[in-house]
Amino acid sequence: MTSEETPHFHCPLPIDEYTHVLLAHGGGGRLMHRLIEGLFLPMFHNPTLATRHDGALLECGDRKLAFTTDSYVVRPLFFPGGDIGTLAVNGTVNDLAMCGAHPLCLSSGFILEEGFSVASLRRIVQSMSQAAREAGVQLVTGDTKVVDRGKGDGVYINTAGIGVVMADRLIAPASVEPGDAILLSGDIGRHGIAIMAVREGLAFETTIESDCAPLAAPVLALLKARIEVHCLRDLTRGGLASALVEIAEAAQLHIGVRESAIPVREDVRGACEILGFDPLYVANEGRFVAFVAWRDAERALSLLLSHPLCAGAALIGSVGTEPQGLVTMRSSIGAERIVDMLSGEQLPRIC
Repeated sequence: MTSEETPHFHCPLPIDEYTHVLLAHGGGGRLMHRLIEGLFLPMFHNPTLATRHDGALLECGDRKLAFTTDSYVVRPLFFPGGDIGTLAVNGTVNDLAMCGAHPLCLSSGFILEEGFSVASLRRIVQSMSQAAREAGVQLVTGDTKVVDRGKGDGVYINTAGIGVVMADRLIAPASVEPGDAILLSGDIGRHGIAIMAVREGLAFETTIESDCAPLAAPVLALLKARIEVHCLRDLTRGGLASALVEIAEAAQLHIGVRESAIPVREDVRGACEILGFDPLYVANEGRFVAFVAWRDAERALSLLLSHPLCAGAALIGSVGTEPQGLVTMRSSIGAERIVDMLSGEQLPRIC
C-alpha cells in the first residue's frame, strides 16, 4: 500500500475528551471502535494493521504465519464452564483460527496483585495447561509481574499466539463478496450470561455455562473440505451484532440476517429478558460467523453441524450491496430494523 492509498481515519472527539467518555462507558462497543479508528490505526498505520482482522498475516519464507495478542481481565476469575485461564488460551487460539491458521504456540504474561492466592493461581495455570493440550498448542514463553495490593484485581493475563495459515486465499473482511452466505456456529449469549449470573449472585432454574472452547478444529475442517471461506470472526466482546457491523463497515457491503434463524437457548433468552440485555450483543467465547460462497453454504453448514462444538450451527443471512456498510435484521413478523453497535458494553470485564 502506497502513501497515497493510506486510508483517512478521524476521531469525532478531541482525544482528551474522548478518553474521558471511553472510560465512563467501560471501554466497549461503538466508543472503542471509534477510538481504534481515531487513535490507534492512524498512529501505527501499516498495511498489515489496516486489514482490521483478528490477527496479523506475516510472510515467512514460503509460509504465511498468523500472529495475534489479547489481554484478559474477566471478573469473576472463575465461572461456570471456565475461568480466566481457559479464556486466555481459547481466546488466542480462536483469533488465530479466524485467520484461517493452525495454532502452534502461545506466550503468556501474568500481572499478579500482591497477596493473590497461590492456590487460585495454581488452579488458573492448570486450566491453561489443560486448555492448551485440548487445543493442540504449547505455551513456550512468558513473563510475570507483581503490582501493589489493591491495584490488580487478582490477576490479569496477556497471551500472544502464532499459527501457520492453512487457507489458500485471504480470509478477512475485505474478501467478503455480495451473495455470500453467513453461517453462525451455534447458539449465542451463554458466556456473558454465565459471567453475569456469578457476578450478581443470580440463580436460574438451570446453570448456564460459558461456551468457552477452541474453534480451530471446525474452522480447519471447512478449509480442508475446500469450502470457499471469505471471512471468519469470533463473537467475543460486543457479540454477534458488533461483529457483523464491523465486517459490514470494513467491506462496505450490506449484511442482512433473519432474527428467527439466530439460535438462542431459552434459558439464556429468559435471563436476557430479566436483566434487560439483548443476546445479539452478549459476548461469546466459543462461537463464530463464517462468510462463505453461497454455492458452498449447504456443504459448509453440514460440516459444522457434524462437529460437537457447532451442533447448533445455522444459516442466518446473506451479503448484498445496498445499503453499504449497514446490517439489517428481519423479524419473525417481517419487519426490518438496522443493527448497530452499542455506545458502550452491556457487560464490561467479560473477557
